[in-house]
Amino acid sequence: MNIFRLAGDMTHLASVLVLLLKIHTIKSCAGISLKTQELYAIVFATRYLDIFTDYISLYNTVMKLIFLGSSFSIVWYIRHHKIVRRSYDKDQDTFRHFFLVLPCLLLALLVHEKFTFKEVMWTFSIYLEAVAILPQLILLQRTRNIDNLTGQYVFLLGAYRALYILNWIYRYFTEPHYVHWITWIAGLVQTLLYADFFYYYFQSWKNNVKLELPA
Repeated sequence: MNIFRLAGDMTHLASVLVLLLKIHTIKSCAGISLKTQELYAIVFATRYLDIFTDYISLYNTVMKLIFLGSSFSIVWYIRHHKIVRRSYDKDQDTFRHFFLVLPCLLLALLVHEKFTFKEVMWTFSIYLEAVAILPQLILLQRTRNIDNLTGQYVFLLGAYRALYILNWIYRYFTEPHYVHWITWIAGLVQTLLYADFFYYYFQSWKNNVKLELPA
């Protein structure tokens, strides 16, 4: 494992911890899109079908369990926790997220590296993760006023994917025959979706003002 992969994993983990900190400590999910969290739960559930059949390393298994457990627990908190659910803004979080699921599944059936159930599901999770942030970004544009923890959560999610791109570049030049076009293109699309958010995030940081996205 190279430094870019490790940094990407730790950044991804940090994004989850920031969100859990917001939910557990403040007892609030204001500014958080349930639609995006449900998509991430689907992403991890379909990506980690091999968790009990293919052992890679303790690190790999622990990270899979963390992302699976945290994604479903976040969805549960937003939907069912008697205090947290009161702060969920369902009137603004109206993106029809399940319309993203079917196109990603169809694309995975058509474009994949190997036509097996686990491989198609893994490919589907890659495509779905690339666009899963869309409901969250649209919610932030609608509400405009973004608290620090929500801003940090989204920034860390974007940074994780950007670091993974550096990991892929590093592996391309250091490992023979390392070519994974599906992962690369989906990852690039995912990172580009964050470009507008990154711009306003750094502007708010540079000018020491509250983060706001244009409507």
